[in-house]
Amino acid sequence: MLRIFLSSHGRFASGLKSSLDILLGSSDNVTVFDAYVDDTSVQEQLEAFYGSVSEGDQILLLSDLYGGSVNQVMFTFLERPNTRLVAGVNLAFLLEAASRTEMSDEELDELIGQSRDMLRRVQLETSPNTEEDFF
Repeated sequence: MLRIFLSSHGRFASGLKSSLDILLGSSDNVTVFDAYVDDTSVQEQLEAFYGSVSEGDQILLLSDLYGGSVNQVMFTFLERPNTRLVAGVNLAFLLEAASRTEMSDEELDELIGQSRDMLRRVQLETSPNTEEDFF
């Protein structure tokens, strides 16, 4: 089973989880931790999370910011079995990942690429004002 641990600076992680639950329904395979809002550390939460996973579970650690303190703590868990880490997570990525029960490295890389494509500038299209274009 794919198990996801999502953590961020502040309440970004729980906000993503809230949106995820609205769009997908309950997402029991996603655990969130909002870092730096109380005295609990990312390290402590990750240790507790790993205490609940089964031997055959795939673990996907997700952080908000590459190189940030949350990501740095998660990085130290990459030696654990079946663990992968993705930084810079967005809702498009989380929606797709949370709907899966397993994911290969190739599928993960493809999903990261698709999620990057979701970040884009949106603007009005302008067109010449001619009668042909009107109809």
